[in-house]
Amino acid sequence: MSIVRFFLQKEFAQLRRDRKMLPIVFIAPVLQLLLLGYAANLDVEHIPIAVVDHDVSVESRRLVDDFIRSGYFDRVSQFQDPALIDDRIDEGKIVMALVIPSGFQRDMKRGGDAAIQAIVDGADANTATIAMNYADIIVRKYSAELKLEGMRSASGRGIHIPIEAEPRVWYNPELKSRNFMVPGILALLLMVMTMLLTSLAIVKEKEQGTLEHLNVTPVKPIQLIVGKLVPFSIIGMVDVLLVLAASRILFGLVPEGSILLLIVLSALFLLTTLGLGLLVSTLSRTQQQAMMSAVFFVMLPMLFLSGFAFPIENMPRIIQYVTYALPLRYYFVIIRGIFLKGAGLSTLWDETLMLGIFGVLVLSFSILRFKKQA
Repeated sequence: MSIVRFFLQKEFAQLRRDRKMLPIVFIAPVLQLLLLGYAANLDVEHIPIAVVDHDVSVESRRLVDDFIRSGYFDRVSQFQDPALIDDRIDEGKIVMALVIPSGFQRDMKRGGDAAIQAIVDGADANTATIAMNYADIIVRKYSAELKLEGMRSASGRGIHIPIEAEPRVWYNPELKSRNFMVPGILALLLMVMTMLLTSLAIVKEKEQGTLEHLNVTPVKPIQLIVGKLVPFSIIGMVDVLLVLAASRILFGLVPEGSILLLIVLSALFLLTTLGLGLLVSTLSRTQQQAMMSAVFFVMLPMLFLSGFAFPIENMPRIIQYVTYALPLRYYFVIIRGIFLKGAGLSTLWDETLMLGIFGVLVLSFSILRFKKQA
């Protein structure tokens, strides 16, 4: 224990002397949460649209007003020449154009089909799909209101609607994507910080030649490994607490479930990230190699395939099977379940078990490989 304690003191003293590393370890996670928390926003609002109203009637203006009052659309221009739509879209000034043909109000009063046209810029498929869904909802609501008004007018009295749907959204009632993204950002920061710091610290010892000197001393490899990994696990847990505090201060996002459970399962996830950092260090000779290997072979695949931003259910079947081999997938389920749903260990037991298995296997394999090289 005295040898391990010596390594702990050595690592923290080295970290304290490195003034460039301290901001990276303790300030960078909060800054990244701030930037990604506001930037990684999938909500689409205030979509710029152009209105081409050939009817210029009471009902056409009412429909346009419904679009603007919804808060989803902003009218940035209005003109009569449809040829200008292409130019406005190419210039990036509008995302959608609402074209109302002449005779729109007349056709509605006759009881016929009154068609309108929505031209959407499909370059950004996500925004285009959401804009079309918004437009469809607004038009349907407008049509339903007209039918109800017609029925009341024909009967001369109010119409009773016996069935009314009242949707209820649980866990994220405001449907803010930020509430979904921020817990995922915490998981990414924990993985990046601990894995990179571990791999770079050990490879740095290789470059400076101090690792070879340690190998010829009576220090056992397991003591060296523990002395290297424990400081970074402590740093990882401190970063978790910092990000939790920043999430509450910056976004007002507080875990619905047990914070203690979140911290314990985060420590379990650290087994995997520290093990991956140790494994990368055994495969790299320089810090540059370690960083490139960690980013391209570990972080990017986990980022794209673990469900951080892209739903796993929408991926091809074979890719869905691959995601089961990614520990970050299970940690995302855990951290979002605790943050948004207040889930407990009984609900998250399967993910916790898989995370523990991955952690033990990855860390054990990395330790064996490190011992073999030592």
